[in-house]
Amino acid sequence: MEEKTFIVEVEPSKPAKDGKPSIGPVFRSIFAKDGFPPPIPGLESCWDIFRLSVEKYPNNRMLGRREIVNGKPGKYSWMTYKEVYDIVLKVGNSIRSCGIEEGGHCGIYGANCPEWVMSMEACNAHGLYCVPLYDTLGAGAVEFIISHAEVTLTFVEEKKISELLKTFPGATKYLKTIVSFGKVTSQQKEDVEKFGVAIYSWDEFMSLGENKNVNLPTKRKTDICTIMYTSGTTGDPKGVMISNNSIVTLIAGVKHMLESVNEALNVNDVYLSYLPLAHIFDRVIEECFINQGAAIGFWRGDVKLLVEDIVELQPSIFCAVPRVLDRIYSGLQQKISAGGFIKQTAFNFSYSLKLRNMRNGFKQSVASPICDKLVFNLVKQGLGGNVRLILSGAAPLASHVEEYLRVVTCSYVLQGYGLTETCAGTFVSIPEEMNMLGTVGPPLPNVDVCLESVPEMGYDALSRTPRGEVCVRGDTLFSGYYKREDLTKEVLIDGWFHTGDIGEWQPDGSLKIIDRKKNIFKLSQGEYVAVENLENIYSLVPAIESIWVYGNSFESFLVAIINPNKQAVEQWAEQNGISGDFNALCENTEVKDYFLKELTRIAKEKKLKGFEFIKAIHLDPVLFDMDRDLITPTYKKKRPQLLKYYQDIIDSMYKNAK
Repeated sequence: MEEKTFIVEVEPSKPAKDGKPSIGPVFRSIFAKDGFPPPIPGLESCWDIFRLSVEKYPNNRMLGRREIVNGKPGKYSWMTYKEVYDIVLKVGNSIRSCGIEEGGHCGIYGANCPEWVMSMEACNAHGLYCVPLYDTLGAGAVEFIISHAEVTLTFVEEKKISELLKTFPGATKYLKTIVSFGKVTSQQKEDVEKFGVAIYSWDEFMSLGENKNVNLPTKRKTDICTIMYTSGTTGDPKGVMISNNSIVTLIAGVKHMLESVNEALNVNDVYLSYLPLAHIFDRVIEECFINQGAAIGFWRGDVKLLVEDIVELQPSIFCAVPRVLDRIYSGLQQKISAGGFIKQTAFNFSYSLKLRNMRNGFKQSVASPICDKLVFNLVKQGLGGNVRLILSGAAPLASHVEEYLRVVTCSYVLQGYGLTETCAGTFVSIPEEMNMLGTVGPPLPNVDVCLESVPEMGYDALSRTPRGEVCVRGDTLFSGYYKREDLTKEVLIDGWFHTGDIGEWQPDGSLKIIDRKKNIFKLSQGEYVAVENLENIYSLVPAIESIWVYGNSFESFLVAIINPNKQAVEQWAEQNGISGDFNALCENTEVKDYFLKELTRIAKEKKLKGFEFIKAIHLDPVLFDMDRDLITPTYKKKRPQLLKYYQDIIDSMYKNAK
């Protein structure tokens, strides 16, 4: 049987020349072998996406939120496309009546809700730059973005008004108008007006433009529609300028890909909006839904209540970041081992039977209909009963979690990869392809991709297993970093965006992300360590929630800080007759020895080199978090900050291990 491949070569490889590294062949999706899908007729801008759907599907449900009845959450209540459109026009007129002209900059600050989308669409209607503000970038980030992007008006969630006030007086150099998604208290009015800034409740603001009908400007494909600030693991946030064309091109590519695998979006699809709209991943998915006239329901903003919202809304497409899917996975594991909702043996039997059939090429839906009906249907109902696609992005999803969810949720689990700079969707795995487990799939049919060798890390794009820095070319790319031409030039070279991620082509044309270009350092004996790769390997120890591996060129060995899994540690301690609470166990030398043995076991199993073994560890019961500025909003480690935070511990580990 000939191996399927999902990519075609469009340009040959280039050897190393004049000190420049070699470059592998340029590939694109097999679904684009006859050229990229043509743009959707009439779609020039983000405003067109919405406007055309209002014309086509005026009475379809568009935005929904749960009604709170007597303090209890009830059913979702919906606004139609036409109802949303009428409000958007009013909001747009009100913005313009504040003296903001085409090309002006408006901020949006708050959790996902219907008003968020309506504010965004009002910006789209009038050719304004929509600038999402979000505080997970760190305390000073909101003020930084308002000042850097020169935001003159911002929409804000009611409970974020007090946070916004913390940016005063710095931000008031630019910020002149604040619009609440809800109400405004008289105290807030007083506080804001002291600085010569106007503040309106949502209803007050809508009445501002009542008698005005401002003509909508003509929008061009090349116009910027949003500036998204990305967290970056070092330095100030960077403002990524995204044009109308990027989003419109992306939508055409996603549509073509889903149609090619018989999973096209349609008007009956329902999406749960909970991943931040301030990030590109959720923004483009919602644009895809709006383009189809489909429904978007909003969560209540509490991660503990997320599953209840899912069950109530019954979404058909569920997007997640690995951390959410890890939670779902461990929740299911616990229920099953407690024998609560299915006897463990029946579950394990069904699991291995269905997995074996799927590995032998059976489609998910026919791999074991009887197990689906008797056993896995309960899991499906736990996600509302209608989910057909689960899409994971923003960070790598562990293969064992991906495989498990593919079997038990009775839906496709697809892993995707992209950056704000590539307008999110750049790679996504293909349904039913079990070999793609642990990969991000082939490119979407709207980009060209090549790998560039990184000789100092030993990655060769021309070897039998091609590895190198992932480079992307196409219309989905960003238009540059706002006011940072210098940074733009570093990563955009001859039309190719250099992602900084190291990828490895698989024989079927899917890509595996194996490392990060910058996360490399030398040990004192001159050996290079690619630390991300090691962290991925050491994370295979089941008792580890998260691990940060550290080394530098003055030391000859590696050390690590570990967030252990509470349940696993307590269970091990009990079996080994060690008492104490979780914090005490993390200090216990026997527990530490157990972790070191586990790390050594996995290092030997994976045939790591001697200098890649971990020689000393510290167990921190508190997970790396954003509060201490140790990770970004997408859970990437901020290595310089981790070092600063744990410096004393690292020093003593090196001292005591010698």
